[in-house]
Amino acid sequence: MNLHQPLSVLPGVGPKSAEKFARLGIETLQDLLLYFPFRYEDFQSKQVFDLEDGEKAVISGIVATPANVQYYGFKRNRLRFSIKQGEVVLAVNFFNQPYLADKIEVGATVAIFGKWDKAKASLTGMKLLAQVADDLQPVYRVAQGISQTSLVKLIKTAFDQGLDLLIEENLPGVLLERYQLLSRVEAVRAMHFPKDLSEYRQALRRIKFEELFYFQMQLQVLKMESKDASNGLSIDWQKALLQEKKKQLPFSLTEAQERSLSEILSDLKSPAHMNRLLQGDVGSGKTVVAGLAMYAVYTAGYQSALMVPTEILAEQHFESLGQLFPELKLALLTGSMKVAERREILLAIETGTVDMVIGTHALIQDSVRYHRLGLVIVDEQHRFGVAQRRILREKGDNPDVLMMTATPIPRTLAITAFGDMDVSIIDQMPAGRKPIITRWVKHEQLEVVLDWLKKELTKGAQAYFISPLIEESEALDLKNAIALEEELRTYFTDIAHVSLLHGKMKSNEKETIMQAFKDKKVDILVSTTVIEVGVNVPNATIMIVMDADRFGLSQLHQLRGRVGRGDKQSYAVLVANPKTESGKQRMKIMTETTNGFVLAEEDLKMRGSGEIFGTRQSGLPEFQVANIIEDYPILEEARKVASQIVQDRHWRQDPDWHLVALHLEEQDFLD
Repeated sequence: MNLHQPLSVLPGVGPKSAEKFARLGIETLQDLLLYFPFRYEDFQSKQVFDLEDGEKAVISGIVATPANVQYYGFKRNRLRFSIKQGEVVLAVNFFNQPYLADKIEVGATVAIFGKWDKAKASLTGMKLLAQVADDLQPVYRVAQGISQTSLVKLIKTAFDQGLDLLIEENLPGVLLERYQLLSRVEAVRAMHFPKDLSEYRQALRRIKFEELFYFQMQLQVLKMESKDASNGLSIDWQKALLQEKKKQLPFSLTEAQERSLSEILSDLKSPAHMNRLLQGDVGSGKTVVAGLAMYAVYTAGYQSALMVPTEILAEQHFESLGQLFPELKLALLTGSMKVAERREILLAIETGTVDMVIGTHALIQDSVRYHRLGLVIVDEQHRFGVAQRRILREKGDNPDVLMMTATPIPRTLAITAFGDMDVSIIDQMPAGRKPIITRWVKHEQLEVVLDWLKKELTKGAQAYFISPLIEESEALDLKNAIALEEELRTYFTDIAHVSLLHGKMKSNEKETIMQAFKDKKVDILVSTTVIEVGVNVPNATIMIVMDADRFGLSQLHQLRGRVGRGDKQSYAVLVANPKTESGKQRMKIMTETTNGFVLAEEDLKMRGSGEIFGTRQSGLPEFQVANIIEDYPILEEARKVASQIVQDRHWRQDPDWHLVALHLEEQDFLD
């Protein structure tokens, strides 16, 4: 037998059940063995005296009274009996599980997992445990049609057949020894059936290290390959022309802008391939730095391309770069262009009559051929994965690549998500920018806010109203955006023009509404969170976020950054009645700081990484066991080892690392 065989070779797995398991990503025997529980229930029995009110725990005792089932209402019933623990008698209630009555025998010892109610001295049962001795019970993620029991049974079958002995070791002996790690066979066994908690912890440490080490190996190999001097461009930009250009700017650069620009310029000059991330908070002036880098490339006789996620942003950058560099030829390339116009622009790009190209994804389509592409800049990088970065590199003769993002990413994450890149940070605001005043109000005070808004609108201000969730969800039953728009229309009947923007609209509808807002034909824009990243409406100085506690800090910060783009004082009002402590905490932090990096760190502590970027699009891999935040020390260690290994160009030939080279081929975190 080998582990790549399908699941159906195991007894009891027919085509139907194989299909169900495939939903969990379990198709082969190896997938089954490596499908780990995501937590364990610790079923060590506790004494009643040690329990807090509302605590979930396992209580064992002797059944003192027979089980009695009471029926009430439609299909609802309650099973009651009492157990004795030492001298204490306590009541046990199970709801809607009448079939358990057969299992309750007076005088027998039972173990019940449930929730303790101190005042009533009773336990609301959640699970009747089979044996009192099973201390640790694994809990797996399951899908419809697969129960915990059937999954555990199948895993047990695989182990009984000794399949675990076929698991290959994928970490070299040097590392097992250095970090005192369990072998892979031992670790996999202990992940499913640990003898005790300490063995489980050992297994967990081993599996986490393995995941994070291979992830870092991939990143480091990628970094080395892209740094390989032979495959980059050396762009010899003209210092004097650039200096002259900087003098002509209507403002002077901040220290942070200067520092980031000089890091980018030295990358351009070096023959190695540039792969840099430029991070700057909302409004810190990244576009100017990017523009000057593009200008430097122009002085060396190369073209540059700037890629952004949406058409409206592309138009905005096209305008602002056109104002900065009136002497250059700029072209705009988007998906919605007419065929003839597009043909004309493609020709101009290919013949080299265009110096800078600004556009959406349309820039990396096959039909686009560049004359001499020297630099590609990607804005809002988190929307592009490693694969798209590769396509960019293949355009032209391996141009230098600069990524930009306005999502402040804490260092911990930057190392992981962008481990194959160098990072520059703009952490200063341009002079003259007034910090946005942020207030948190309760729903009851909304009247006062609307009253103040009336006054501001009459002075010519414009406002965003953000409403979470567009579809009425029964569970949350929030007033949706449509209702909010109607209410605002009624409230501001003669004063303001209200429009609605939401995710279900086609992109040209969104563009039209955004344009109307830009042109002051709309005073209040009600929107779900789809306000496009980075759209500049200098007149929009007020941002009101409804149910703000339902957003994470980073999201709120991104939303807040949509105002305060001009020189007028801007305001963000968070309307929320948070029920939880962390919700209150988030509102408080938002009113205290406007520094995105501080907020991102806080967000990370509170909510983990998935939330910051929405894991799906973040380029952050999803590990089975490791967690980038909690396991940061392991990650750091894995990064150090990985970068040491790849320092040696011929590391693949080193007998110590032979195993790593073999297994690296199989990994696919980065695809």
